[in-house]
Amino acid sequence: MSDLSYTTYYLQMLSPQQLRSKPLPTALSIVECEFKQYQLNRFLYQLVGEPWQWTDKLVWTPEQWQALVNADNHRTWVAYYRGAIAGYYELQMTGDGDVEILYFGLAEAFFGQGFGGPMLSHALQSAWNWPGVKRVWVHTCTLDHPSALSNYQARGLEIYKQELTTEAAQ
Repeated sequence: MSDLSYTTYYLQMLSPQQLRSKPLPTALSIVECEFKQYQLNRFLYQLVGEPWQWTDKLVWTPEQWQALVNADNHRTWVAYYRGAIAGYYELQMTGDGDVEILYFGLAEAFFGQGFGGPMLSHALQSAWNWPGVKRVWVHTCTLDHPSALSNYQARGLEIYKQELTTEAAQ
């Protein structure tokens, strides 16, 4: 039995001028889900999160998913490439002007296609376009895609906190 250790990084952007944007390829389109469907968010969470063992919300009830997705402070965007879902992101705003990139990622079939930087740029622009935003933040960890942290930093997000976690293996 061995312990599982990982580091969680918390990153933030305090001004839209910090954004180092990467242009969206013409073949990639990103659309906001203005008509909220919690089942879609559950599907996207599983599609994108499966390679990284995103499991915490797989036990959620439909009511828990609805509460998250239907909230006024929650928004979802889906990225499409040639009709296929390439990835997605969710934003959630707090009352004090913080917007969290709650979920962000690509479907496994689209790893290595160069879509991560443009999609993150889109997510950050969408966050800053929300009225009253003072800060955009996200967290990632060493269990996520190996390029996640460097992509966040390349777009202008800066680490403000990190935590080492050690869990006993089951």
